[in-house]
Amino acid sequence: MPLLDAVANSLILMNELGSSPFALIFVAIAAAYFGWRIVEFIPFTRRIIERREQR
Repeated sequence: MPLLDAVANSLILMNELGSSPFALIFVAIAAAYFGWRIVEFIPFTRRIIERREQR
């Protein structure tokens, strides 16, 4: 995640998007989506999700 933080900070600060609420909302939605996609690919968390679905 440090790489993602660096990229996000550089995009927001260098392009002055930090003052735009629409850009921040877009970044938040994209981060949430990709965060969930990454969680699905981690084997440990996938097993936890499958156990919850079996109940």
